[in-house]
Amino acid sequence: MVRATNAVASHRRKKRLYKLAKGFVGDRKNHLRLTTGAVMRALAYNYKHRKLKKRDFRSLWIMRINAAAKINGISYSKFIFGLKKAGCDLNRKVLAEMAIIDPASFAAIVGHAKEALA
Repeated sequence: MVRATNAVASHRRKKRLYKLAKGFVGDRKNHLRLTTGAVMRALAYNYKHRKLKKRDFRSLWIMRINAAAKINGISYSKFIFGLKKAGCDLNRKVLAEMAIIDPASFAAIVGHAKEALA
């Protein structure tokens, strides 16, 4: 009796795995056992880091706002508290962009925050 190997399906599975491993370096891109582990790990970290990216960007925005606020003579925490008291609803992303691109308008916003604190 002829031995059945299910070759079409196994080739398709391997092809799908190797396609996901495109760009990997060394044996991780073309050896099945190493590729399987590398791809599974990459997919897991891909999911995890999509979530962590939000946290990373928020901390970046806070660092930028803090640096710009210190230049204008106020700490980050007092600046944010002053904005809340003044009723300014600008988020940290917009404030960080403004601090880099348009320092004059950021200084005006810092002035509003200082007035609200006083």
